[in-house]
Order: sequence, then C-alpha cells, then structure tokens
Amino acid sequence: MTDPALSTGPGTATPGTASAGTAAPGRPLFSGHHTHLWGFLLAGWVVSYADRTVTGPVVAWMIENKAGFIGDTTHPAALGGLIGSMFFTGYMLTQYAGGRLGDRYGHREMLVLSLLWAGLMTLASGLAGGLVGFVVARVLTGLGEGVFYSNDRVLVIAHTPPARRTVGLGVVLSGLSIGLTAGVVATPHLIDWGAGSLGMGGAAWRAPLYVFGICSLVVSAASWAFFRARGDRPLRLGPPTLRLIGYSVPAAVLITALFLVADAFGWPEWLTAIGSGVLFAAMLTIVVRGIVRAGHAAALLHRNVWLVHIGFVAVMWNLWFFSFWSVQIVAEAAHSSLTAAALTAAFNAGAGIIGFPVGGWIADRRVRAGKGRKPLAVACAVVHTVLAAAFGASLLAGKPSLLLLGLILFCSGLFFNALQPIVHSILGDLAAEEHRGSLFGLFNLVAEIGAVASPVVSGVLRDATGSWAPGVFTAAGVMAVSVVLYSLVREKLPATAA
Repeated sequence: MTDPALSTGPGTATPGTASAGTAAPGRPLFSGHHTHLWGFLLAGWVVSYADRTVTGPVVAWMIENKAGFIGDTTHPAALGGLIGSMFFTGYMLTQYAGGRLGDRYGHREMLVLSLLWAGLMTLASGLAGGLVGFVVARVLTGLGEGVFYSNDRVLVIAHTPPARRTVGLGVVLSGLSIGLTAGVVATPHLIDWGAGSLGMGGAAWRAPLYVFGICSLVVSAASWAFFRARGDRPLRLGPPTLRLIGYSVPAAVLITALFLVADAFGWPEWLTAIGSGVLFAAMLTIVVRGIVRAGHAAALLHRNVWLVHIGFVAVMWNLWFFSFWSVQIVAEAAHSSLTAAALTAAFNAGAGIIGFPVGGWIADRRVRAGKGRKPLAVACAVVHTVLAAAFGASLLAGKPSLLLLGLILFCSGLFFNALQPIVHSILGDLAAEEHRGSLFGLFNLVAEIGAVASPVVSGVLRDATGSWAPGVFTAAGVMAVSVVLYSLVREKLPATAA
C-alpha cells in the first residue's frame, strides 16, 4: 500500500521553494518576530496537550464513580490504558506523514490544520455515545494532532537565531507542561461543574471535552490570522486537508478494527497493544523504504539519528506513564480525593514550565561557548531515572504523604522536561534544513511507540499486581537504557556555535 503523504512525485517540494516551507530569496514565508512565533506555537502546545491529557482524568473519574462505559468493566485500569494506547497509535501513525506534508505544503498550514482538527475531534469525543464511538473519536484526534509536532519544531529552528534556538524550543515546549497541568487539574473541576451546575449527572465526563475542544478551535482561528498576516502568500488548507483525510481515514479504520476484533474475541489488552505494535512496524517499514528509494538514507537514517530516535522512546514512555496515570497513582497510594491527587500530580507537569526553557537556556550557553549539549542530556536522563526509582520505592513503603509524592514528581519533572529541548536541538543539527520536517516526523514516529505501550502496559501491571510500583520501576528502567544510548551519540554543533 502506498502512503499518499510519502509520495515523491512532481508536486513534491524541493529545497528553497515556497511550497517546501523554506523562504525563497525576498519572499519570506514568515516575516514576524521569532518571539511572537514562540508565543503562538506555545499556545498551540497548550491546547493540544490539554486535549490529549483530558482522557486520563476522565477515565479515572469513570473508574472512581463506576460511571460511563469504563466504570462497570471487569478490568477498568487496563481498558482505560488501552484507550490511551489507541489514541497514541493514531498520533504515532501521522508523525512522519505530517513532516512530509509540511515540507511539501508548508509548515504553517499543517500547524493550523492540526489545531482545527484536534478541536473538532475533541468535541466529537464528548458527543460519543458509547465506548466504540469514544475510541474512534480519540483515534481521529490523535491522527490530527500527530502532524503538529514535526512542523512546530521546524518553524522554531528555521526562524530563531542559532544562539537562541534551544531556549526557543524549550519556551515553546513549555506549553506542553501548561497543557498537561490544565488537563490534569481542570478536568475534575470541569466534571464537577458539569455534574452540578449543568445537571449532566453520570455524563459529566463530557464537560471538559467540550471546553477543551472549543479552546482549541479559538487558538486555531488565532493562529490562522497570525500566520496569514505574516507571510508571502495566503494559507491554503484545502490540499493538505484532503491529503490528511485520505491518509487518516484508512488508518482510523485499521486502528478501530483492531479494537473491535479484540473486543469481539475477548483479547487481553496486552495482546491488542501488540497489534498496535504491528501497525507501528508496518508504518516504519513503509517510511524507511520510502526514504531509501528517495535517496535520503544518508541524511535521515545514519547512526546518530537512530540513537536519538530510539533513546527518546524512553522519554515518551515516561511522559505518558506519569501524564496518563499519575492522578490515579497518587489517589490510590495516598488514599486521597481525586481533586487532591490531581493537584499533587500536577507538580510533575508543572515542572516543565521551568524545566523546558531553563534546559534550553543552559544548552544555548554551552553552544555559544563551543561546548556540546550531550553531557546535559545524559545528566538529565540519569537524574530522572534515579528520582523515578525513588517514586516507586515510596509507593512500596506504603501510604506516602502527598507532600513527598509531589516533591519527587516536581524534582524529577524539572530534569525530565529540561532533557527534551536539548535532545530536539541536538537532533535538528543532524540534518539539513530541507529534511528537518521528515527528520522530526521519523523521530516522533519511532519515539511514540513508548507512548502507545506505556499506558496499557502500566494498566495491565496494575491489574495483575494490585500496585503501581511495578509500572514505575519499568518506566525508570526504560529511561536508564536511554542514558546509554545518548552517551553514544556523536553531537554536531551548529556552524555558528563559536
């Protein structure tokens, strides 16, 4: 099967053309100030991550209140984790396609399209009448949001002075933490508001999906106006939208079919997750084959690129283990209310508001001094590994305090989030500008297997052992592997490093 987003026919952009998202001489695709660009991309990350994070607290509320289509199941934690994995299967499958479409049709167009798509599908998630409808809506949400990442990273690198590139990546990515925090903290309050003021009763889980969906549509409209006023040509969303629909519909059918077959035959959740892994392997094979046939293997498939890609699997595993399950973990371990657990868990997400930009700032200082960023990445990964293991040990000790859990989550979050823009900056220097959309798309395609596997594996471990500690130790062990991989990377400094 040929992937329409990966074709390299006559319409494919070449370096230096406007359609490729690279400014031709005298015709800048983006003419605004780079800090203004940071602000709008940050807002995009906020709503994008709030849209995806809302699933975890909603599932936790259903489990706690035995409501909705999850509360009365035999293995609610495993089913909730499976829903998260289905979302990230969709999110994963559009990573490379999103980067390629951005290289061809423009990175601005793909960012606006992603936000518009995510808003509409989040609203559809709230309107879903049952489990299958909810899964389909979440899968489609993931497919649309998957194109944001690779295009966002390329725009920051292309339009930020090299001396400020990593801090720019970090500032923008801090929107991830703000969105995570909003999704974790606001969702229980929005559900209470829906149950009380709106009289939604057992359907109150829909309220946060409506609110976050509307917010995404507002940011999408604002981003469209921003980019439209600061470019050499109007944004044309029609062609990339048709390409994305043509790609997403078959992918959504495959993912939903996997879920339905698993439900019909009573497959255990771990076996369904393996099915998602098969889809990942098939997509990765198609992508790698396309890169080789296009003659870009030397630019996109060399040793250092693969070390960075595979090492980041651990980052996505830990990100979505703690993002998806931290509320439930804290609530069970400390025997607290869902609201108190959400506030405690938010320390981990909120730490990124500091960690992302500070990590980028320190890395840029090293680059300006002619030093590498790799030692910082390795140190951050080591510290997070140790603190994640300490978090697991506190769960084994029995009924830890909310203060202790919040402190560990905050400190680990500082180093964990500082790591990410540093890795992004290292990766951005491993390929030429015309290949960066594809590079980051392949990067997140590979890394997202961690996000796909983490929620369901952790949920299965919880149901099997009665404790969240095995899941925490698994996350720490996976991160320890990334320490070794990043130690082996041969970093390439920007040409303007000195």
